[in-house]
Amino acid sequence: MKIGVIGTPGGWSSELLADTVAEKTGYRLLIDMKDIRLDLHNNTCWFNGVNLNTLNGLMIKKVGAWYSPALLDRLEMLRFLNENGLPVFSKPSSIISVLNRLSCTASLKLAGIPMPPTTLTENVEEALATVKEYGKAVFKPLYSSKGRGMIVVENNTEAYSTIVEYAEHFPLMYIQKVVDLEEDKDLGVVFIKGKYLTTYARCKGNSWNTTTASGGHYASYTPSLEIIELARKAQELFDLDFTCVDVAITSDGPVVFEVSAFGGFKGILKSSGINAAKLYVDSVVKELSWT
Repeated sequence: MKIGVIGTPGGWSSELLADTVAEKTGYRLLIDMKDIRLDLHNNTCWFNGVNLNTLNGLMIKKVGAWYSPALLDRLEMLRFLNENGLPVFSKPSSIISVLNRLSCTASLKLAGIPMPPTTLTENVEEALATVKEYGKAVFKPLYSSKGRGMIVVENNTEAYSTIVEYAEHFPLMYIQKVVDLEEDKDLGVVFIKGKYLTTYARCKGNSWNTTTASGGHYASYTPSLEIIELARKAQELFDLDFTCVDVAITSDGPVVFEVSAFGGFKGILKSSGINAAKLYVDSVVKELSWT
């Protein structure tokens, strides 16, 4: 069985997934999207001399090192392959639905999933009014991960100039009220093919967020059934084969920040010792063996 991995060469999770596939199948192919060639006329897709159509399937870990609208173009190329008959995990169309923060948030809110108060606007004055209403708000790019590009704006004399500068880089402003996290942590609730696997906590360091890039660290966590069920309902909206739902526990109850298609394996391994990459590969091989 030949399964290719779409990922970032040198990336910890991408290399781990490619290694795990190789251990399971004897075949290793880590594919960098910038080096593929999609031939629409002949319905073929090539990477380093390999026709990806001849593989049994593809597993997507990363389609680029940095989140941006350009990743949508790469996912469309993979969608063509998938809808032409090549099994892809997760489906590119499913990943497209969560890649953009606004698209993901809209789907969650339409489904009644509790989230922190959120506002979107291109108008600086409206953004300032939102900050005044929230007291403290985090401005989030529509395409980002690990807190990149996010800033916290407080209701003070510097708020207006900060917003003006931010709007020059991100005209459509996604603004979310800063919520107080119980125990200064948020949670990653992990699912493989819709089945609950585990939960880990991301604990704050010296920053407002919990990302490891800002000094946060992983820890084990046993969630309530309420939290698991909330995360299950959130991830069911997107039909992802591997996903991590970001959940925060607040004084008003649990809320969902986002559903991620590119959740890493490191937090799971460090917090619980579970090799999620192996379990994920096992599930894909099992599914492909049935077809």
